[in-house]
Amino acid sequence: MNTIDETAADGLREALRGSLITPQDPGYDAARSIYNAMIDRRPAAFAQCVDVADVQTVISFARDTGAELAVLGGGHSGPGLCLVDDGLVLDLRPMRWVRVDPETDTVQVGGGSQLGDLDHATHAFGRAVPAGIVSTTGVGGLTLGGGHGYLTRRYGLTIDSLLSADVVLADGSYVTASADNHPDLFWALRGGGGNFGVVTSFTFGLHPASTVGVAVTVWPVDRTPEVLRWYREFLPAAPDELYGFFALLVVPPGPPFPEPIHGQKMCAVVWCYTGDLSEERLAETFAVVNEPAPPAFHFAAPMPYPALQSMFDGLLPEGLQWYWRGDFFETVSDAAIEVHHKYGENIPTGLSTMHLYPVDGAAHQVDDADGTAWAYRDAVWSGIVAGIDPDPGNAEAIRQWCVDYWTDLHPHSMGGSYVNFIGPGESQERVRTTYRGHYDRLAAVKRAYDPDNLFHANQNIPPAPD
Repeated sequence: MNTIDETAADGLREALRGSLITPQDPGYDAARSIYNAMIDRRPAAFAQCVDVADVQTVISFARDTGAELAVLGGGHSGPGLCLVDDGLVLDLRPMRWVRVDPETDTVQVGGGSQLGDLDHATHAFGRAVPAGIVSTTGVGGLTLGGGHGYLTRRYGLTIDSLLSADVVLADGSYVTASADNHPDLFWALRGGGGNFGVVTSFTFGLHPASTVGVAVTVWPVDRTPEVLRWYREFLPAAPDELYGFFALLVVPPGPPFPEPIHGQKMCAVVWCYTGDLSEERLAETFAVVNEPAPPAFHFAAPMPYPALQSMFDGLLPEGLQWYWRGDFFETVSDAAIEVHHKYGENIPTGLSTMHLYPVDGAAHQVDDADGTAWAYRDAVWSGIVAGIDPDPGNAEAIRQWCVDYWTDLHPHSMGGSYVNFIGPGESQERVRTTYRGHYDRLAAVKRAYDPDNLFHANQNIPPAPD
């Protein structure tokens, strides 16, 4: 039963410049469709905000009426935290814009933007922000969780490039958080998730990145132990210009993969190189892939950075069933390798996968390891196990594979996870563990900026007691 009074909804509709979509409206089902089709929630209304004033209006409405509030940006939340049954969704998707300032080498990004919007705009200037591996990911959710991607070893986490954020707070006021203005809020926004307010725009510093060296190397899954033992030693010692995430996967039926290996279970490394892109240097850089075992397939070529960022978009469109869980790792132990090998041999569906994303290099080279809410500056990998399939009939199979895999692997982890990789139904203790010694400070910032926990449809950090 929808809990927002019809008269109140009519008043909110009149107050917005954007649209208010309710279950009676033709666009309702499209509005509630998010990246993970395993999530089926029915909000009472979507308030599609086109500017800061709309955001302030929606927050005031939720505060005054007691309506449950969720914030929707890119809609990539695995647990579906951007939707709430019978409540009000503050929908930032109309605020999808990017403005590059070449004079200051910065970019300002609307709160509803996706990574593809950011990459497209900055690429024209030969610049980029380190963020993600799928271009349909929302800039907001990724950044507030900390953010990592192909450029992390070279340029750090996404939050390491964040210069300021425009935020509407729980009391409806509007502030710009930066190192010099509301520094405690700025500290918390860099990794603390959506607990502290609605970010209507982000400003990032830019980095040189235009064409990058891209490679994909796959080995038969039975070579997983040899490849992982080599990878765990090789990559952390490699120059920061070289990034490669390790994966267990089923080879998709299409290019660049040759037909004989289509549908086969493999282990792989997806590479990004930001150094010298001459043919000779690329060949030398990727010659190392022969060291652990002969690859079943290897492809390498220069590629525009936005093309790399969108390389998996067609394989992983909106509307698939997803179930994921993650952890941080300081090393990949021999015992962990046995777990990876076991579950790699038993991947349940063609899209299910496991990734180990490097979060070392420049992400470790910060002046103050406690300078942001991201609490695992000593982590070398951010891992995710993801059960994925288009068929709802396989939802339980992919969920169980993910849970079993994660349960066996977790004892070999550092204990906490990238907050955006915490899966559905995980305990509040997982959130606390993810923030380590930063948790109490985050709770204190929450008390200062959202004492009534209006923003709780997230990996929630309740306000500290007075």
